Amino acid sequence: MADFLTPVSTKKVKAPKPLLQESHNLSIQHAPNITSAASTLEALKNEPSADTVIEALKYMTSDGFNLLLPDSLNASIAHQLVNDTIPHYWRPFAGSRDQRNLAKILQNSIGIGHLITRLRSLIADSRQKQGPGEARDSSEHIEDLLGILDTILEDDETSSIVLKNVHLHGKNDMQKKLIWREYVAQIASGRIVSLVAEAEDVLKNKQVSRTASWVAEGKTYAAWLGRNIAVLLSDNDRSEAHLIATVELCSKALTLGYTDDITGSLTFTILSSNNTARLADLMCRLKTFEQRKYLSAVVAFIAKQYFPSKIVQHEDIPVPSSKAVSGAATLLYGLTTDNELLKDHLVALLTRSTVPSLDDSLASRRSIIAAIAQDEDKLHNLLENCIKMFGDSVFIKHTPVVQQEGNGYVHRTQPMFLTMMAKSSHHVNGMSNRIGASSARTRFLGIAVGVAISKMVDKPELQFKFELEGAEVIEAKWYERLTHVYDRLGNVSDLKAAETGVVRGKRTQQKGIAAVQVTKLSITEVQGPRVLEVLSDSEEDDDKDLMAYEKPDSDLEDDDDDPAIVSRNKPTAPVYIRDLIVGLRDEDNYDRHTLALSTAASLIRRKANFGTEVVDHLDELATILTGLQDNLELEGFAQQRQQALIAVLLARPAQMAQWFARSFFSGDYSFAQRIAMLTTLGLGARELAGIKDSSTKDLLPPVASFPSKQLPPHLHKIYTENKDANLVMRISSSMAREMLSQLASQAADQLSGPNILKVRTFSSRMEVEKKRQKPIPNALAQIVADNFFFPMTGRWWLQVRASNDSIYASTHLLPPFLQTLSLLLNASGPSTLALPQMTREYWDLLLSVRGLAVKDKQILNAVLFGFLMILETNENKERVATEQGKELLETQAWVQMVFKDLGTGSEEDERVRVLAAGVVVRCQEVVEKYQRRMAGAMVDY
Repeated sequence: MADFLTPVSTKKVKAPKPLLQESHNLSIQHAPNITSAASTLEALKNEPSADTVIEALKYMTSDGFNLLLPDSLNASIAHQLVNDTIPHYWRPFAGSRDQRNLAKILQNSIGIGHLITRLRSLIADSRQKQGPGEARDSSEHIEDLLGILDTILEDDETSSIVLKNVHLHGKNDMQKKLIWREYVAQIASGRIVSLVAEAEDVLKNKQVSRTASWVAEGKTYAAWLGRNIAVLLSDNDRSEAHLIATVELCSKALTLGYTDDITGSLTFTILSSNNTARLADLMCRLKTFEQRKYLSAVVAFIAKQYFPSKIVQHEDIPVPSSKAVSGAATLLYGLTTDNELLKDHLVALLTRSTVPSLDDSLASRRSIIAAIAQDEDKLHNLLENCIKMFGDSVFIKHTPVVQQEGNGYVHRTQPMFLTMMAKSSHHVNGMSNRIGASSARTRFLGIAVGVAISKMVDKPELQFKFELEGAEVIEAKWYERLTHVYDRLGNVSDLKAAETGVVRGKRTQQKGIAAVQVTKLSITEVQGPRVLEVLSDSEEDDDKDLMAYEKPDSDLEDDDDDPAIVSRNKPTAPVYIRDLIVGLRDEDNYDRHTLALSTAASLIRRKANFGTEVVDHLDELATILTGLQDNLELEGFAQQRQQALIAVLLARPAQMAQWFARSFFSGDYSFAQRIAMLTTLGLGARELAGIKDSSTKDLLPPVASFPSKQLPPHLHKIYTENKDANLVMRISSSMAREMLSQLASQAADQLSGPNILKVRTFSSRMEVEKKRQKPIPNALAQIVADNFFFPMTGRWWLQVRASNDSIYASTHLLPPFLQTLSLLLNASGPSTLALPQMTREYWDLLLSVRGLAVKDKQILNAVLFGFLMILETNENKERVATEQGKELLETQAWVQMVFKDLGTGSEEDERVRVLAAGVVVRCQEVVEKYQRRMAGAMVDY
């Protein structure tokens, strides 16, 4: 018997583990002990917890570690930090010391290089076209990288810190130079600025609301770079390696394209720390063309910062001395003391200026001349070049008068050399060329300069004398007084004092000029709001010299019996979108709220394609306008709100159509507010498609016109049409009447006999062209399916299937919802690529609500209008018969049954009967024409 029980196979089974284990087997993971770079990398790779990351950051910020050395281990750690740690922990560490430590670790060429590489890859990935199911949103990662770059570069000591770490941790001189040059290439070549600006553009296209990074602004970044150079110059390290590194950064900064901003920030910081000698030493080490560029930028900075351009009044008064001019002269003298190249460049700036701010700045030229005057040879060269150029015929003919006046400011104190130049052929021929010039201003400048020089070198009986008239006499004396101005070197610290008093000094000089011009009038100035009282010194004037004016028209606001309640502080119409938002929210202020609502549509339309004001506040505007309540019982409230909502939709149709579709099926909104959303979608789509008719004229922003008399508001509403009614229903009725009238005319033509027997009336070509409709661009066709139509139908199916008594299938919302879909289908046009899919979706939806339509006339009217719109919009009836044959026959049979069951007598019943008859006729036309093709497909029907 044992032979009958032969085992087929055997298998060993391990005893199962107990389901319950003791608690001591469950160990809690603690942060590993990080004591080396290798353990740091290992800890960061193994999905570290927050405690582990904190421990790793503590080790990497200790004295024994720095990430700037170019080896594989440091590169792997930087890669792990940038690609894994920052996406996970940058935001959780926001505002903490750990976030600052993370930025500090990456504050070197290795860390910045990995950040640049990662940012560039994210930008490229976000701009690639992604297929269905491959959508990746990298905006948050880009934001994090921009945030850590801002933190790394925000301090003015960033470059100084990096250079100190390079000297501290570099193994040899060659390695130190290479590390520093890599850092300079990253921050001073425009690589970071362009990349961050590109990232900001990506975030802007994705509508990410955030404050833009300052690194993307070229002028701001250049000012930061200039302050970094100033801090490097102010460091106590005076070694040759430190100076060479600073020179490399200055040279590379010129390629950024913001030389004036870099030099201005550098000079301002240097003046604040009194390190002008170090700036002079730095400029001597630069290349020749770089020295010229920096000096030109310093001169431009002085002219803009301390001598703002203003109109110089050529009055017969002494030219006052200025501490600011002396301070600027000292600064320029200190920069060019031991540098012949820069001295020659200062001379060239005064003779052939390449700095536009020098052309209209007398104080700037005085400071340059005062700096050059310390070297007699350079001063002689300046005078000789100026006299040659001032009298050159080509210069007189082609140079602007402003620059010619600038050369007229030159004066000298070397009488012998000046006498020789006055007798030279350059001056004599120049005077002849000036006096013979065609321009009156040019002739006057030649006379003024010639007379001034003649008085300095000639005896009284041999001096030039010209008869001038009027204001030219005073102006010529002013030019003569310039020869007595002698600006000496002062203190550079005077520039810092002048900086805070630039505006004050300008006002003071204007007051002095005004005081000279006044002869008979005395001006009393009052502190606070400026009030000028004009007092006459003469008492001989009497009342007969006064002209009597007519009494002005009465102010309508003065008609009130009580002057205390007259409001003089009327609000003004909002100019910016932010002011509009504040006005829409301020329902307590009646005037402001009313004005904001009445101007909302026109303001939004005007600024939709101007800047980013509207785009940045689209969601906020839509939310406020949709949820607005008529608590103040404003006249035309619904119409004005509807105009504004349509303007919001048209600002960004694709984006806002999805917003309105989503908000219609969610949110705590009333029936009226949801219907307003449907109206916005329907009418906005028609306007986007270029369809204009009488039904939507009142929804366009009103054109300013002279107001006419109207009845009081409570009577005006009674005797005028109610424009606040359902606009979608009104447009649907208008379109239905137009379509049914075409059907009636076709039927009349068929009943009146053969068309061949009719007499055709030939019209002129111009009459035919007038009646022919010109094609209009349909901007709706490309976006209607994915942004308007399918979001509406898809969410409706979800809501109705989730609840049997959904409000979206009620009498209040279903008719306007169906009519809106009909308007969208019609506005999309017969050439829309997605029309077959839209037709199929809408036809199934209409057939699914037949049971509700039989019970309610409004729903029935909307369903019949939807069927009629499907058949009218689809001009390719062959495709309808082939692809939708079953739905076509089912619709025809059901509408015929509805037509038979409808009663007669009431106006509403007649409208529904006519609409049903139109649907039956259109169905019959398709069935009769393509019945043979439909027979094969409908065998099973």
